[in-house]
Amino acid sequence: MKKKLHDKQELKNNRKTLRKNLTAAEAFLWKQLQHKKLEGRKFRRQHSIKNYIVDFYCASEKLIVELDGAIHMSLNAQEKDAKRDQKLEYMGFKVIRFENRMVFDHLSSVLQEIKDNFRH
Repeated sequence: MKKKLHDKQELKNNRKTLRKNLTAAEAFLWKQLQHKKLEGRKFRRQHSIKNYIVDFYCASEKLIVELDGAIHMSLNAQEKDAKRDQKLEYMGFKVIRFENRMVFDHLSSVLQEIKDNFRH
């Protein structure tokens, strides 16, 4: 039997909680991504892949967008994020990260970088 990769049932409550409690940066970026606003690509927020819950996921592009707040700035957190990204990339996903403040201060650049990572 093939293991389920996306939206594992045991992570459902965690995903719902995270969706209801988006950070300010996540909520701000979500306004730009929801309803296929970015070049017609559908994004999901707080989507699970294996045992990871990613901030934003575009299935058609196999693209993951992560927003990093202060908690991600420690060396330990950065090492953990790098290992996580490596595992996701090994599974065939592309992971891009932005600091929260980038979303507020340079939104057009963030959106352009997301578009630049579209495969087609």
